[in-house]
Amino acid sequence: MQKTTTKKIAKQAGVNEATVFRKFDNKKNLVEATKNYYMNILISKLEDIFDFTGDEEIEDYIKRNFYELLHLPDEEFSVIKLAMEEVRDITNRKLLISRITSAIILKIKAFFEAQIEKGKVRDIDSTALSVMVFSITFQSIVLWKVYNEDSSLKNHDFTDSVLYALMNSIKA
Repeated sequence: MQKTTTKKIAKQAGVNEATVFRKFDNKKNLVEATKNYYMNILISKLEDIFDFTGDEEIEDYIKRNFYELLHLPDEEFSVIKLAMEEVRDITNRKLLISRITSAIILKIKAFFEAQIEKGKVRDIDSTALSVMVFSITFQSIVLWKVYNEDSSLKNHDFTDSVLYALMNSIKA
């Protein structure tokens, strides 16, 4: 990104370089606006993935989330990779990765609070449970897709085993 000029960006976008400066003032603002635009799209997709219906079973919900994350297009994972790289250059503003994590955990927490209320899940801290499920599903898939780890995640038996262990630890 550092070697890319605003002139090249304007040419690729089919606009005059002056238009880029008029709209964004500088390249840094353009990059931030672009990151925010794609982050909002990604967060919307993640919220859809982790949304739930009132009658969805726990195993079905977690398994569906896992597989939908696994099949997100590479473009979405490039935003996640960018967010993870950003952690190295910590600033005072809210990091992109924090926005991703918060969006997912809030959805999972709402699901488990509903399950606790129905008596389907032990009465445990829904935030802790949400973080655990988040780390099992999201982090495993991110490691595999973003860092191209060749692991047994391709193997549905592994996924089923992890989900089985998780389900037996939280079911009422």
